[in-house]
Amino acid sequence: MPLSRPRFGRTRAGIVALGATALAGSTALALTVQAAASAAPSATAAATTTASASAARGADWDETAYRGHIEVVPADGDSTEKKTTDDGRPVIEGRVFLDSDRDSSSRGGRDRGVAGVQVSNGRDVVTTDRQGRYELPAFDNMTVFITQPAGYQVPVDDSNVAQFHYNHLPAGSPELRYGGIEPTGPLPKAVNFPLVKSRATASMQQNCVIAGDLQTYNKKEVGYARAGAIADLSKRDDHQGCGPLFIGDVVGDDLSLYPDVKGLTKELNGPVRFLPGNHDLDYDAETAEHSFDTFRQHLAPTYYSYDAGRTHVVALNTVRYPCTPDVDNADGKHPECNDPENSPAYNGRLGERQLAWLKADLARVPKNKLVVVASHIPLLTFADEGSPRHQTDELLEVYELLKGRKAVAVAGHTHSVENMKTGDLFKGWKDIFGIDGLPFPHITAGAIAGDWYSGQLTENGYPVAVGRDGALPGALTLNVNGNRFKERFTVTGRDDDFQMQLGVNSPTYRDWYVERQAWNKTKEGAAPELADTGVVTRDDLAGTTWLTTNFFMGSTGSSVEVSIDGGKARKAVRTQRARGEDQLVGPEWSDPVAVAQQLVNGGSVADRSMHLWRLELPAGLRTGTHRAEVTATDSYGRRFTETMTFEVADRR
Repeated sequence: MPLSRPRFGRTRAGIVALGATALAGSTALALTVQAAASAAPSATAAATTTASASAARGADWDETAYRGHIEVVPADGDSTEKKTTDDGRPVIEGRVFLDSDRDSSSRGGRDRGVAGVQVSNGRDVVTTDRQGRYELPAFDNMTVFITQPAGYQVPVDDSNVAQFHYNHLPAGSPELRYGGIEPTGPLPKAVNFPLVKSRATASMQQNCVIAGDLQTYNKKEVGYARAGAIADLSKRDDHQGCGPLFIGDVVGDDLSLYPDVKGLTKELNGPVRFLPGNHDLDYDAETAEHSFDTFRQHLAPTYYSYDAGRTHVVALNTVRYPCTPDVDNADGKHPECNDPENSPAYNGRLGERQLAWLKADLARVPKNKLVVVASHIPLLTFADEGSPRHQTDELLEVYELLKGRKAVAVAGHTHSVENMKTGDLFKGWKDIFGIDGLPFPHITAGAIAGDWYSGQLTENGYPVAVGRDGALPGALTLNVNGNRFKERFTVTGRDDDFQMQLGVNSPTYRDWYVERQAWNKTKEGAAPELADTGVVTRDDLAGTTWLTTNFFMGSTGSSVEVSIDGGKARKAVRTQRARGEDQLVGPEWSDPVAVAQQLVNGGSVADRSMHLWRLELPAGLRTGTHRAEVTATDSYGRRFTETMTFEVADRR
């Protein structure tokens, strides 16, 4: 599987420089069909998109951003008796205050406290009193953080990274390759958290950007990200409330790149937050207690929450490393965890401490809010539906905590795009967890890196990087209104209208698929060449040829219709119906547009997808050129149209 990359490096096919504005424009993909760039949503969809994009639009971010830091008051070293809990543990205390002069300091008594703000040590959750004060049990390795309330904004640093936490590790991390957490010394006298009032976070309309798997392995790939998705996001100013959330694999094993990543986020227009992924690990940590110390030092707590409007985002850490036989393989489903000393591995798991925090966090969240459960390793995924490791062990416990709430889960990790609706089910989920369907939507947000920055370079300076499901690199946005949302995936370098790619899956293509895949393993003789897939022969039609539509955010409730030569539209069939079946894998279930790129230029192979529709072309189609118009309608009624032409010939 492509997820099991080496810890500190990779091998992959070379990247070929080629002028191409997008996937459909590359030479390799001209082998499939000539798709016209005429995607256009209906007038209603266009109006909806414009309204949602402008709902939270505010003043210039650089002029209005609240820049600052938390206030750590050092211990004064006197002999005064320190506060302790009833069981003798030390106490950490402080205030959450309204920073009226924006100097990040509560000294002087001019800044009033903010009541009712959640503060946590990663285990316990308390709420500030009328003066904004809090007290929490303290322990040697903890992160103290607040939950940003709606109507307020935490400060951001010069790189736009949200500042809302304090790491406490008196002696610092054990010796780690990338440094970990610097020694913090004794428990501070106080840790105070500044806030300012914010219209952006008070708004009922929010645009929450979810960015999966930036995953840069070197500075060249940092440049790819800057030229691609970061350039796109930097042009947007519609997410100053909820902000962008990077949901793990921020870098690719080289944690020294975190400053470079912060150089990227400096270009964005909103408060930036991060979650850790399995490529953000301190791989030389001997226990899970210190496996994300470098991430914590540079970016964020490993888990936390924040509010914007009526949206409560719960950002979870679903990566446990090294996993161990007693904790992770007690159920016998994780044999990879049996030898952490000689063969360390990671597992999708929350752990007792985080689960207890989640329970305490949600207990303080009103039932009328939308809960966005964000993680790196998904709660559930289609791409790895049969793998316990790549899904979250405590799935059922999370479902129980969210029972009766409006919720959506968003995740990364798989480098694919998956839009899974309430009631959807795949065989692996039933086998592993015993569920009979999803209780709320789950979305896998794709990856900024796409398929690890593989494939041809576009003229804009970043690789095509077609994903393992045929989708392209990009970012997810949740357009939230109150406690309801609509999801939208934006392909890197394209506008929101571009939502699908069209192809032809014929016997000629399938024969080439098998031959080329075999040749790629040996590289013996001449490489098999794919015939022009814009030409379909009588033999192809007799042997079953489909017109394929990869509708990136297509889901249960979506539809695809095809009109050939202006005739009556016919419904295409979704290959995966999400009704309890297993994955359908192989050339007949593949996206030919993606595979034609991948088998020639490197990367994964899109041999399965949960958002592929097919229409069988009639065997009696007349000889000559034909035009197909494809209309894809999502579960909200938004319509998108693409056209393509192909030729029917008696023979090649």
